[in-house]
Amino acid sequence: MQGVDLSEAEQRVYGAVTALEARGEVPYPDAIARESGIAEDDIHGPLHLLGEKNLLHREDSPLEGLDFGPRWCAVQPA
Repeated sequence: MQGVDLSEAEQRVYGAVTALEARGEVPYPDAIARESGIAEDDIHGPLHLLGEKNLLHREDSPLEGLDFGPRWCAVQPA
C-alpha cells in the first residue's frame, strides 16, 4: 500500500478485509462492516474505491443458487 493515499474509511475497510482473511473468515460486506465499525450501508463506497485502486477485488459466489453476496478479497502484492 506504499504510495497509495487512502481515506480513513478506506484504511478501516482495507484493514477489516485483511483481518478477516487472516482469521480465515469470509470478507462479506456485513462482516467487513462489523470488523471496521462502519455501517454496512456506508462501506460500499470505500470498497469500490479500494477496488479501483487495485487493493481489493470482488468475488461473486461460485455456487449457483447460493449467494450470500460478494466477497471482497485483498489483492496479494506481486
